[in-house]
Amino acid sequence: MEVFYQIRGFDKNVTVQDIIILAVKPNERIDELIAGLTDWRGKTLAGIRRIILVADPKVTEEWKWMGTPTWSHSGIVCLANAFKNKAKLTFPEGANLADPSKLFNDGLTGKKWRSIDYSSGDMVKEQELTDLVRSAVAFNLTKKSEKRK
Repeated sequence: MEVFYQIRGFDKNVTVQDIIILAVKPNERIDELIAGLTDWRGKTLAGIRRIILVADPKVTEEWKWMGTPTWSHSGIVCLANAFKNKAKLTFPEGANLADPSKLFNDGLTGKKWRSIDYSSGDMVKEQELTDLVRSAVAFNLTKKSEKRK
């Protein structure tokens, strides 16, 4: 028999497992995810994460949607997922970002989202990704300041 608890601020009853999950810090969950990916996907995500954290030291790591590493600064900058045959880095505002290096290779026809799909053997272009992350942060900051007006 499962026991449910009511926690102020939550609109549903939660289990003990839910409470344990909420107690683990997002960066620790991302560490666990990467450590559990013992192939090229783990190395790729670790490299992407390092680049994001260096590109913007004010970025916040979050764990959203039951298992998605997410990086935010005045809004979501990007999120990452590991799939069977690819690692995906998605920018929710990608359609609004300049991509002179043509890193985006998925979602190119969408009105908002753009993604970079990495396959085994693909190199992460560090400077180009750094520039894209900084561009996403700048877009978020501009969007935030326009809302204040």
